[in-house]
Parts: sequence; C-alpha cells; structure tokens
Amino acid sequence: MVTRLLGLVRWYLRELTGEAQYDRYLERHRRIHPDAPAMSRREFERWRTDRMEGNPGSRCC
Repeated sequence: MVTRLLGLVRWYLRELTGEAQYDRYLERHRRIHPDAPAMSRREFERWRTDRMEGNPGSRCC
C-alpha cells in the first residue's frame, strides 16, 4: 500500500514538473525515427522553453 502510494506521488510530481515529457519524447522519437539520434535532455529542455516563450498561451507573465 505504501509503495503504491509513493509510486502515485512520484508519478504526480513528474507530471506536475514536466519531467515525464522528456521520457514521452524519447519513446515517440524512437518509434518514429529509430535511426536518428534524439535530443539530449538539455537540448529538449531548451527547445521546450523556447516553444513556451514563443506561445505563452494562458500564462499570466
């Protein structure tokens, strides 16, 4: 029970902070482009930040 609860808390925090987005990117990239190199975590975070700044959406600042 405690292990399951900790697993759910870990999942929630990874989703909340955006940590899981890189893992999803890697899965999709390997499926679509199996022979092409994937972006490093640093490159991915830079790309994600640039994209969010270019399209702020409903952010307040």
